[in-house]
Amino acid sequence: MDLPFALKRPLAFFDLETTGLSIQRDRIIELALIKVHPSGDVVEKVRRFNPGIPIPPEATEVHGITDADVAHEEPFGRRARALAALLDDADLAGFNIRRFDVPMLLAEFQRAGVAFDVGGRLMIDMQTIFHREERRDLSAAARFYLDREHQEAHTALGDIRTSAAVLSAQLARYDHLPRDLDGLQAYCDEFAPFLTAVDRWFEDTGEGLIFRRGKHRGRALEEVAREETDYLTWMLGADDMDPEVVAVVRSALESVGD
Repeated sequence: MDLPFALKRPLAFFDLETTGLSIQRDRIIELALIKVHPSGDVVEKVRRFNPGIPIPPEATEVHGITDADVAHEEPFGRRARALAALLDDADLAGFNIRRFDVPMLLAEFQRAGVAFDVGGRLMIDMQTIFHREERRDLSAAARFYLDREHQEAHTALGDIRTSAAVLSAQLARYDHLPRDLDGLQAYCDEFAPFLTAVDRWFEDTGEGLIFRRGKHRGRALEEVAREETDYLTWMLGADDMDPEVVAVVRSALESVGD
């Protein structure tokens, strides 16, 4: 793969196909990655997983993967350590990875009990660049930047091949884009900063956490813990609430009760 800049460490383009869009309820059923090394060597891998839950028909309509297709595959947890090791030295790139693929991958690693930290990694999101410049989807990106149809839409390897080609075309088209990964990271951060599950719920002002969303948006978590305990109790019991958010809410309630 020809990238117009030198790599300091490997860059892993990756894409997921899942049972749905809920980070907590849904599961990964296919992962494809292209790992580009500073030497220029490229490794492609595709792996399917048995999600342990039924694949909804509407999800199959998108990516074409059925329960029968993954019935004899191993669950993600069996491959989690090997995958974490494969990605351990790599920065990450892909289409919409900041808002979906990375949070989903982190959730699966957490469920598998495997440590995987994105802190310190560069995360280059071609959707962020594309939406800042053109505001469309991957198929439109293929037509716009590559002058071709995205024939392999919603196959993980096909999506990531197209995503990687789109990045090269974006860099060729927009002279003002940074020509290094650190610069592209800053560019993506300015428009769509990567948010952890806790960050999606709360803003840290330095003097406490403030709700970013929900009926108490703009209010301090400490204040809600004192005056609206029922709401926080609901958050603790919500099926799709991230465990890290649950831990923050529980700590707030306990601190008020002390």
